[in-house]
Amino acid sequence: MRSKKSISVQGGEIALLKQEQHGEYISLTDIARQFNAENPSFLISNWFRNKDTIEFLGVWESLNNPNFNHIEFDRIKSEAGSNKFVLSTSRWIDETGAIGIVSTAGRYGGTYAHKDIAFGFGYWMSPAFQLYLIQEFQRLKEDEALRLGEQWSVRREISMANHPIFTKAVQKNLIPEQLPRNQTGVFYASETDILNVAVFGLPARQWKQANPDAKGNIRDHASNIDLLILSNLQALDAKLIEWQCDVDQRVEILTATAKEQRAILTKSAAAKRLKEKK
Repeated sequence: MRSKKSISVQGGEIALLKQEQHGEYISLTDIARQFNAENPSFLISNWFRNKDTIEFLGVWESLNNPNFNHIEFDRIKSEAGSNKFVLSTSRWIDETGAIGIVSTAGRYGGTYAHKDIAFGFGYWMSPAFQLYLIQEFQRLKEDEALRLGEQWSVRREISMANHPIFTKAVQKNLIPEQLPRNQTGVFYASETDILNVAVFGLPARQWKQANPDAKGNIRDHASNIDLLILSNLQALDAKLIEWQCDVDQRVEILTATAKEQRAILTKSAAAKRLKEKK
């Protein structure tokens, strides 16, 4: 890996690394430096102490890393959450064989993460900052695609970031083990509509009935902010499902969270547009 470029997010430079097999990696150190210039590694360490972070990283590695050491991961996960738990990036990489997080030395040294993980870290730091980070990353990728004559869609990247975590939670906790695979679709559709109601205020079928001439589905016509909220709620709903919250509880929590995030992200987007006009 070597650094080739960077993006500017709210006045700070965020370095990128290119990895041939897994795409773009974003500097967590530079993201953390936006919030703690004196000691950015402190924020990364705090993020690594979070049990939800460990579970998120474990799911990502399970989906993308065939050599991931699940035995060591289970041991680390069992320790996470205790007051004495400390996990360095080097220990995580060395003991589990993780590929989603990398540490580098030298001119571009620091902690880097695959963009899926970096977006999650950005949200942990600040939902508003996450939006700026995604927008600037989108701008970079669209410029690259234009030069190369290719297509790149931030909408696809946003919508797919946490989808595997959500579907795995549904499969593991809600679908009976003996149920034939061709009968599992109703569970995914039902759970997907819980998210649709939280974000859009109605299930997919009602939207289609109200928009009979529209091509695609409700998510095809969503804004980037809608999709970002949806992605964040997929990760939250996965955790609520794991905690065995009932449907009414989940709808209430997801709807309130969507409302809160929309207010933050809409305000941030409006402020960004105003700044760009000046």
